[in-house]
Amino acid sequence: MRFVIQRVTRASVAVDGQTVGAIDKGFLVLIGISGEDTREIADKMISKMLALRIFDDENGKTNLSLDAVNGELLLISQFTLYADCRHGNRPSFIKAGAPDMAKEMYEYIISECAKKFHTEKGIFGAEMKVELLNDGPFTIILDSDSIVKGK
Repeated sequence: MRFVIQRVTRASVAVDGQTVGAIDKGFLVLIGISGEDTREIADKMISKMLALRIFDDENGKTNLSLDAVNGELLLISQFTLYADCRHGNRPSFIKAGAPDMAKEMYEYIISECAKKFHTEKGIFGAEMKVELLNDGPFTIILDSDSIVKGK
């Protein structure tokens, strides 16, 4: 599982010209699901993401978590995070999770995050237009191979 977390002052996602999700201060998270991912892996990734202290405190130090700043989440599925570009010029997506499994895992992540934070989402499998104002810019990549599996 891969999360690309962008600290934003605002972000939105549209499908067919209609906004389907929008947030103010918080995290825009692009989520890639592999065929090996489980709910246990998702739980660990969610826990790590929500605990990240990457917002500025009163001294300008990145020391505050999403909770401390009353942040919001915009979660977007993105299977292309599992692009394998090692051979040739056309990426292979063989390591991305099958659509049914990936959608179920994506919906699980949304439901778990929504228990703690205002959470907006894109539409799984749709052609989406994402707009954001990256704050910093500040972008973190969490990969379950290192976060959960220790590779």
